[in-house]
Order: sequence, then structure tokens, then C-alpha cells
Amino acid sequence: MMIRWGILSTANIGMAKVTPAIQAAPNCEVVGIASRDRDRAGAAAAELGIARSFGSYEELLEDEDIDAVYIPLPNDMHAEWTLKAASAGKHILCEKPLAMSHGQATEMVAACEDAGVLLIEAFMYRHHPTWVKALSLVGDGSIGELVAVQSWFSYFNDDPNNIRNRIENGGGAIMDIGCYNINLSRRVFGSEPTAVRSSVYRDPVMGIDTLSSAVLEFGEGRHSTFTCSTRAESYQRVHIVGTDGRIEIEIPFNIPNDVPTRIFLSRGGDPPVAPATETFTFEPADQYTIQAELFARALTDDTAPLVSSRDAIGNMAVVDAILGR
Repeated sequence: MMIRWGILSTANIGMAKVTPAIQAAPNCEVVGIASRDRDRAGAAAAELGIARSFGSYEELLEDEDIDAVYIPLPNDMHAEWTLKAASAGKHILCEKPLAMSHGQATEMVAACEDAGVLLIEAFMYRHHPTWVKALSLVGDGSIGELVAVQSWFSYFNDDPNNIRNRIENGGGAIMDIGCYNINLSRRVFGSEPTAVRSSVYRDPVMGIDTLSSAVLEFGEGRHSTFTCSTRAESYQRVHIVGTDGRIEIEIPFNIPNDVPTRIFLSRGGDPPVAPATETFTFEPADQYTIQAELFARALTDDTAPLVSSRDAIGNMAVVDAILGR
């Protein structure tokens, strides 16, 4: 059975990455795309080979031939259109972060549960084979007992007109990329943090955080530390450290779909003696396509999704704690 998708918006991430990836999934078909500008919707449909275009989001949601929607709208519009999609009986893949706050995420999840529709926050990285393997290595004791996670995610963007730099739209480093560091921390430890400490620098003009660091405590002396920034060199890396070894994920988030990727498992060694390192190499894979395929499978095969919609509530609770709101 094919899941028929509608795309709510002609946003760049949808046009360039996610919509083509959904089209590539064997159990998915994109049948419609909407914009508040009918001409723009028509042009997007023609560019991507989509049969139908809509001049409003409401019009797309009224189409009974659409089973699920992908929402790549600005962060401050996620709640409104998730609630409307749920009311229309559509399953929802919504871009991260799901909401503007923990309370809003809770409302969205409850509405989707009441409507009987699937809601998933689109953290695409967690479906990639590199992360499947990394979590397997943690789970099978390859690094001993899990002790700590350390991660970094950054890029440079100081354009005041860019939506990522507009506080009213849910911009800022934590909302845009730090949510990944939070999500991976919770996923690796398999629990919610017991305490959160943070240091946040905010742009004095824009009001958004541009450099944020946090310590998430997971009990028993275990914690995750991370830094994210929208005013630093583009870089991303994850280290997962145990009592007997460590895992390094070379490209943990924006994993390319056209070149092999690697993770490293290192054990032993005492400087200047180097540790024994095993390299795991993965053939190119599109994490967005895998995400769409698994989403559709959860609907057609009665397969449990990789994560519950309630995972987003936990993530937003940590976001709020870091930003002090």
C-alpha cells in the first residue's frame, strides 16, 4: 500500500531535500503541494513532478486523497497546522523543533492522539545506518558502561532577514540545531535528563541565542555536554564515551547521501600509545528517504514507529530548560 503525501509549503528544505526523498521511498507517493501563492505552488509541482497544487494549506487538507502531510513551515507555524492537519485526519511528519515550547508540544501530541493520527518530529538523522550501528555498539557493551556524550553542531549565519535569526519565528541556535544535540543525548542514554545546566549568549540586537552550551545530567555520574552555534565555522561531531572505549561519529547530523560515511570504535591505548580503532564504513544512504519509508510502514504494516510522538515533548522540555523559559 502506498501512502499518499501532501506537502504544506514550498520551503527550501522541502523542495531541495525532503520532498524528493519522500518521492524516492518505495511506499510513498507525493500527490499534492500547497502554498499561499497558487502560482508558486504550481511552479513547485511542475518542478518536482507532483500532480496537484493548491493555493492554500486548507485546500490541501480538504483533499481526501491525501493520507499524510509533511510540514516544513516556520517553527511558529508548526502548532497551528499540525492541529489543523490532525483535525482533518491527516498523519503528520513535522519539521523539528516540533513546537515553540514544551506546553505547545504537549497540546499538539494530545490533539494527534485524540484524532488517532501519527505525529512524528522529523529528526532524520536517527534513521541513518550510522546511528543504528552506533546505538547497537552502545547497547552491546562494546564501549563498556556508558559514561558521557559530547557533541558539537555549528554553522555561520548572521543575516538579520534569515528566518533562523528571527526570534518571533522560533529562531536561534538551540531551536535550529541544538535540538539535535538534545535529541541524540536523550536517545543514547535512553532516558530523560535529571538536571539541565546551560550557558547561553544572545545577540543583543536580534535577541536569539547564537552560542549555547549545556550539560544534561542522566544520573549515576553520567552526563552529556554540547555546544551549538550559528556564528561559528560549520562543524559537527559526536563522541560517545564508555568505561572501556569510545565511539566517534564523523558526520552525525547532515549526513550526505552521495558519499560513504564512517564511525570509529576505539578501545585501549594510553598516550603516546594509540588506541586500537575499528572503522565502520556505510554506503551512501538518504536519511530523509529512510525516514519517509519507516513513517509509511508504521501506517501500513502496523509497525511501531522508531520513536513515539511523545519524544518531542521530552525534547522541548530540555529546550525550555536551556533557554530559561
